[in-house]
Amino acid sequence: MGQKKDLTGSEKSKIVRYLAEGCSSLKIAKLLKRDHRTIKRFIQNSQQGRKKRVEKPRRKITAHELRKVKRAAAKMPLATSLAIFQSCNITGVPKNTRCAILRDMAKVRKAERRPPLNKTHKLKRQDWAKKYLKTDFSKVLWTDEMRVSLDGPDGWARGWIGKGQRAPVRLRCQQGGGGVLVWAGIIKDELVGPFRVEDGVKLNSQSYCQFLEDTFKQWYRKKSASFKKNMIFMQDNAPSHTSKYSTAWLARKGIKEEKLMTWPPCSPDLNPIENLWSIIKCEIYKEGKQYTSLNSVWEAVVAAARNVDGEQIKTLTESMDGRLLSVLAKKGGYIGR
Repeated sequence: MGQKKDLTGSEKSKIVRYLAEGCSSLKIAKLLKRDHRTIKRFIQNSQQGRKKRVEKPRRKITAHELRKVKRAAAKMPLATSLAIFQSCNITGVPKNTRCAILRDMAKVRKAERRPPLNKTHKLKRQDWAKKYLKTDFSKVLWTDEMRVSLDGPDGWARGWIGKGQRAPVRLRCQQGGGGVLVWAGIIKDELVGPFRVEDGVKLNSQSYCQFLEDTFKQWYRKKSASFKKNMIFMQDNAPSHTSKYSTAWLARKGIKEEKLMTWPPCSPDLNPIENLWSIIKCEIYKEGKQYTSLNSVWEAVVAAARNVDGEQIKTLTESMDGRLLSVLAKKGGYIGR
């Protein structure tokens, strides 16, 4: 009987089965027509198993150090476990140990995208909903700015938050910073824009009005007199929007009093164009897409906006009656979008 080098997978399975049936190694060798030494070596190697992992002694954390970690977690919301421990001058603690310690006093959270509403905010949101409850929202032009970056949307920050603490608000950088600032509007089933704010321009009152002069006014002047008479212009409470300079400029264009919608504070959830921004961002950043230039991300925004049809926009603008009823039902609280 010749000795072969290696056992096949089928032979190994048979050896295990024969051992389970109580066969000796010698009998198995005869059944498989293999050398007895080969069978015996396989059985011995299988019985030895893997060597146990030798764990290094873990760094012990004192009660004093635990108190320091707890204070650091409270002072450094959304920080990583490593940053928290390093701020306490505690070194040599593996990540799984750091996380196990922090789970007893904190939890991993994302930054809040919306600021908390106080009593005044909620009352103003309710007053706004009551004021416009009978409005024909197909006549409202909803406007807003959106910032798009090369790497993806803002608000992805995650980190440890002490128990009982709120996650800090992470505001989106709409004015200044990297990326492209985009302005657009929606009315009924029509998309106005998008228009790109010139790179490096910070939207103060003067630059905002000049921007509207160069973009929005070109669209507005083509509309009929009856359209202009009934249209209501909506913008949020950004300082460049609500300044005396901007208000006067809009008034000279006939957009004043009831034709200029008042807007409650902290209310992005009530503006349907925010949902349009979500649609565009999902499209331009799908599958983790990133960009290497501002022009390329702007081209992606234009292409994504072109793919948004009138029915989608109409669905957003027709959602306003439901939003007003929801904010009243929630007594001024945030509504789902």
